[in-house]
Amino acid sequence: MGPPRATPPPVRADPDWRPLDPFRIEGGRGSFVSGDPEGETLRVAYFRRAGDGRLVGRAWFGPGSAGPPGHAHGGSMAAVLDEAMGAAAWMAGHIAVAGRLETDFRAMLPLGTDALLEAYVERREGRKVWTAGTLRGDDGTLYAEARALFVRLDVDRDRALLARAAKAMGRELDDVLAAMRARAEP
Repeated sequence: MGPPRATPPPVRADPDWRPLDPFRIEGGRGSFVSGDPEGETLRVAYFRRAGDGRLVGRAWFGPGSAGPPGHAHGGSMAAVLDEAMGAAAWMAGHIAVAGRLETDFRAMLPLGTDALLEAYVERREGRKVWTAGTLRGDDGTLYAEARALFVRLDVDRDRALLARAAKAMGRELDDVLAAMRARAEP
């Protein structure tokens, strides 16, 4: 295997994938994971799969994500899964932040790999939202799988953050709060 590509390949989306731009609350370039698509570290492109509505995408691991010689650092893989699972929770209407992340590394991911990612909400109880995600190669190799517990923001305590989230979504705060209350369990 030669040196990894210093630039990501074109994004390859399946025909039933619809482009998705995760919310950028901070108003800047986006997250450190997906905010620099032209850089040499990571490039992540998100989509919603038409068939089941899950968040899917492509995650390219460039030379800037190096860990063991010729392979991606586990922290870069975990960061991609963290962002994807959080985006899946938000996409499902759960404005939440990570409470616990657990990543199992199954195979070393070669630098230059443009991996398939998938993330989804498994279940919810009250303010707790459990998610899961995977990173796979085109040949089916499972590089990493993760599970996370996200905690939905509290309407009263986190009002300022929710206002920024509503703005990032192009929605009125009252609409976001009403949707959150509608999803709350008794």
